[in-house]
Amino acid sequence: MRIGLIGAGAVASLHAHAAESLPHVRLTAVCDLVEEAARKVAAPLGAATFTDYRDLIGSGLVDAVIVNTPHALHRQMVLDAAELGLHVLVEKPMATTLADCDAMRAACDSAGVTMVIGHIQHFLPEKVAADALLAQGECGAPVMVHDYRSTDYRPGARSAWFFSSAIAGGGALMNIGAHCLDRSVWLGGATAVSVTATTAQRFGVAVETDGVIQLELANELSASISVVSDAPRRIDELMVVCERGVITADPRRGTFLRRDGHTRVILEPSSSDIPNAFRAQLADFVAAVAGEPSRVSLDHSRHVVELVLAAYESAMLGRPVAVAERPRTSAALA
Repeated sequence: MRIGLIGAGAVASLHAHAAESLPHVRLTAVCDLVEEAARKVAAPLGAATFTDYRDLIGSGLVDAVIVNTPHALHRQMVLDAAELGLHVLVEKPMATTLADCDAMRAACDSAGVTMVIGHIQHFLPEKVAADALLAQGECGAPVMVHDYRSTDYRPGARSAWFFSSAIAGGGALMNIGAHCLDRSVWLGGATAVSVTATTAQRFGVAVETDGVIQLELANELSASISVVSDAPRRIDELMVVCERGVITADPRRGTFLRRDGHTRVILEPSSSDIPNAFRAQLADFVAAVAGEPSRVSLDHSRHVVELVLAAYESAMLGRPVAVAERPRTSAALA
């Protein structure tokens, strides 16, 4: 499979190394508006470089593309790629509106091409270990989830497009919160039926920098998510409270089980965890193109966007929002 990478931003090298490490996969083209950024990723692999994604997808050099661009750009890029018969792996979030999610899916279905959304949480070893532990049943069923993640939304801390609602679809909740919603619903074991959220907008930027989300899942489990900018220390901890124990998963510390007063190490972190996760994600995409079900369904990917938008709606209205009741456009864009 010949793969083109559209967008040479923060995780581009991880996508490139993943392609290089898989048999029967080659990264053959890289596109970025900044030619030097594209060349930096492409040169070590002998890939072609482009500054317009339309030239890349029309070059005849690729069978599939990875869309690694600002969120609001996903829709048109997917539609254009599908029209040319190219399979697509899209970085999360799927899009910034549900209408765009549906248009992307319809275009790929109509063209007979495969689309997968890159929810990297499903491939990170510490989350995979937590999922496996839950599946074994040793701890009993989950009864609540707590997810706390720090980030940095100060001016200059990240690319300028992250601070534009029109391009990013929101702020910290659309970007970092989408990861938390993804993994909380996944490990919580059910879709969400109600969302309550509050947001804070600090540092003089145009998007929310912090937020708290409370989910009620269809299996009556509650999940609490906190996203905080510029915290005293970096935090990325997912905690699943079960009937007979507590599981924590943290990429810097590993996966642990606390049961009956004793703590057991389930998985210790490694410096290769993130590269291996990107490799596994790309392998999952290649398998999906060959007809296997992807580890992350499009229904789940759409639901993550739906929950971010519901969180914005709840924060704006100051009350819980039933997921099925909310409008199909983003409050963040209002």
